[in-house]
Amino acid sequence: MCGITGWIDFTRNISQERASIEKMTAAIKHRGPDEENHWLDRHIGFGHQRLIVVDPDGGKQPMKQQEYVMVYNGELYNTEDVRKELMKAGWQFDSHSDTEVLLKSYIEWGEAHVEKLNGIFAYAIWDPKREQLFLARDRLGVKPLFFAQHQKGLLFASELKAILAHDEIKPSVSEEGLSEIFALGPSRTPGHGVFDGLEELRAAHIGIFDRNGWKTVRYWNVQSKPHTESLEETAQTIRTLLTDAVERQLVSDVPLGTFLSGGVDSSAITAIASNQLQKQKRVPLQTFSIDYVDNDQYFQKSSFQPNQDRPFIQKMVETLDTSHHTFEIDHETLVDLLKDAVTYRDLPGMADVDASLLWFCQQTKQHVTVALSGECADEIFGGYPWFYREDDLNREGFPWIRSSEVRQHLLNQRLQEKLNLKKYALTRFHETTQETPLLESESEEEAKRRQMFYVNMHWFMATLLDRKDRMSMGAGFEARVPFSDHQLVEYIWNVPWEMKTVGGREKGILRKALEGILPDDILYRKKSPYPKTHHPAYTKAVVNWMEEIIQDPDARLFDVLDRKSVRQLVDGKASNIQAPWFGQLMTGPQLIAHLAQIDYWLRTYDVSINV
Repeated sequence: MCGITGWIDFTRNISQERASIEKMTAAIKHRGPDEENHWLDRHIGFGHQRLIVVDPDGGKQPMKQQEYVMVYNGELYNTEDVRKELMKAGWQFDSHSDTEVLLKSYIEWGEAHVEKLNGIFAYAIWDPKREQLFLARDRLGVKPLFFAQHQKGLLFASELKAILAHDEIKPSVSEEGLSEIFALGPSRTPGHGVFDGLEELRAAHIGIFDRNGWKTVRYWNVQSKPHTESLEETAQTIRTLLTDAVERQLVSDVPLGTFLSGGVDSSAITAIASNQLQKQKRVPLQTFSIDYVDNDQYFQKSSFQPNQDRPFIQKMVETLDTSHHTFEIDHETLVDLLKDAVTYRDLPGMADVDASLLWFCQQTKQHVTVALSGECADEIFGGYPWFYREDDLNREGFPWIRSSEVRQHLLNQRLQEKLNLKKYALTRFHETTQETPLLESESEEEAKRRQMFYVNMHWFMATLLDRKDRMSMGAGFEARVPFSDHQLVEYIWNVPWEMKTVGGREKGILRKALEGILPDDILYRKKSPYPKTHHPAYTKAVVNWMEEIIQDPDARLFDVLDRKSVRQLVDGKASNIQAPWFGQLMTGPQLIAHLAQIDYWLRTYDVSINV
């Protein structure tokens, strides 16, 4: 994994702009602390920060083949398949890196090469014959890529901060940017960069910049068609596809492990990975989990979080005989990292859910450089309550945002008159549902559920993938997500709901596919989300932080929010808000921390508000 950045402008001599390229590249050093390099030509410059995972010598970037030059962030999981096809076409290779394979595949097949790729990626290729910059992003958007059309040129980077590091780009937000933060946050509209003038290349899209300007093309989407396999065949196909995805993602020249929460998703990945490593006679798999100091003492059972993870983790460790590490974070460290989490995200995030993951990756990095993680299973198999609750299927808007009225009420008077947060969120919701590829033969209920899956894929899953990328790369660490394998996603997309919930269980078809791989008490465990802290000391710490903000006459938070309303929120410790701000668990101290993160973001990035 790496960080990439660049600048193209046919009206400027970019070769004289090395200082700007170096500044942009240095802003994302955390993404690739092992090596930094730059390449500049008359109208274009690239910067690259490298985290070495495969082929230390052969994968150096920016990479040049013939006159073509590339910077690349990601991993190809079908490198050898593509390499063999290229060798049949007459190509020879100087390394075993996926970087060389990727660049030569572009030279051989042009823009169509991207359809051959299986992996997670964001990359840029300078094509001198066509005088064009080619950009591409993986199908599910695991790897980020942002851009800004600047004067008559284009700036791009893995993270917003690298573009903002350019001296001519100033951080500002308009009504639309504020609506992203307050109507949708911590999610954001696909393709939206929140800051004025900054955009995101959407997942499954390519972008081309040449003398005619900028254009984007979508190269992939799920396709709706009737599912014809039986229940048993479906379970076997899912088992095969998931096993293949995990085994492909075990390729690494550096130490590798898995995140293990004791839930079905992470346990499945861990079991498949462990079995494969045993076949290869490699060292026992290293597994990693996170908990909070004294969490067993303060844990609060709920319908969303019915039990603690630790006994289930121990069961998996004993079953697979893994080399396991459990890290416990204290509340002081957790609160301290809330600010770092904003810096790595470039935006207000998911409070302690972000901060704890950042710390978890930092600790894991001391043992391995790569880990496989269980994200995306709930989104593609339908594991969240809003997939099966009738009121969620029938209500308008994002089911994980039930706090629109509260969000609007917290705005200061001036912005309440300017912004309509509920309307903005509904507009974005309908834009996505209208994109959904439906089947003509579907019932109204089936169509609604398919739309729910599509919205989850492009919003909730995208938010979690964004979080995973920023927090892991903030630690100079690579997290891989086998459940986002596009072949697995394509197949499950058309599996009917009755199969997905076979046995009356959430993700029932996944559980059936894993029979014999996982112990029954893991296999049939009720879903439990990413753990959060219940320690009263954490609540006290974030309340104290917010008290400082409230008492600061120059606090940036009150450029956008009403001081009195925030005071009432804090006095009630946010328990006066019944629905979570976002998702299932982001309430109480998590909400207070999120608002404090907004203040920190406005201050630290010195954001101008153009409303």
